[in-house]
Formats: sequence, C-alpha cells, structure tokens
Amino acid sequence: METGTLPQQRWLMPGDELSDAFAVRINVFCQEQGYTVEMEIDDIDPVAEHLVLYDQRRPVATGRLFLMKEGVYGIGRVAVLCAYRGQGLGGVLLSLLMERAQARGAVSLELDAQCRAIPFYERYGFRECGPEHLDGDIPHKKMRKTL
Repeated sequence: METGTLPQQRWLMPGDELSDAFAVRINVFCQEQGYTVEMEIDDIDPVAEHLVLYDQRRPVATGRLFLMKEGVYGIGRVAVLCAYRGQGLGGVLLSLLMERAQARGAVSLELDAQCRAIPFYERYGFRECGPEHLDGDIPHKKMRKTL
C-alpha cells in the first residue's frame, strides 16, 4: 500500500460474512499475541458492524462497532497486520469507527485498550476510566470518549 493513499474499506453488517475481519484478528490477536480463537471470536461479533481496510483485495486492518446501551457505543478488536503498521491505518480505522458511531447517535464511546496502546487512543480523545485488568495475559484499561 502506498503511503498517503486511503485504503479501500468495507463495512460488514450483522449477518454478513466476517471472514475478512476474522483473518486480520486471528493473525494479530491469536498468532501474534497468544489469544485462542475461542477467546477472540465472541457473541458481540454477530451483532456488531465490522470495518475492514484492504490493500488491493487483501484484508489488512479491522475494527468493530457495537451498541452497548442507548447513546453508548463500544469500539473493539482494532487490529492492523504487522506489515501494515506505522502507515496510519489504525488512525483511519478509529476515525471511521468514531464517525459511524456519531452518525448512529452515540453520545459516548467506550473501549478496552491494551495498556501499551493507551497513548494511541488518547490522541483521539479517549481517557482512562477504569483500573488495569488482564484480558488473557495482556494488561488492559477501559477508556471512554464523550462526543
């Protein structure tokens, strides 16, 4: 993918085939970080909207958006393949997920960030709102952003 070019994107809605989103997530969270597939694929997946970014036809980044309660949307499973990191795709993903949530009527957003990714989310206005906890073996903190 050329630096500075916007990636192709596709929104996967509830009921759509999720294999492109799962391919990225399994690579990043299972193969790189040691989560099991059973931990990674959960009951939120069938009801979430998934955004997938592509390099040509190859899925290279993904994230999901889901309603938590009225006015509050969750962002999760934000992942970029290793070879595509450092090109701004995480920011593109997060910006598009936030725009979509706002268009859906969100007044706030919540996510569960790996502690090492907290500075990334802070750049987009998220703030820590909970104690550190483990998800698998990886430290996380809840974060929130008011729109």
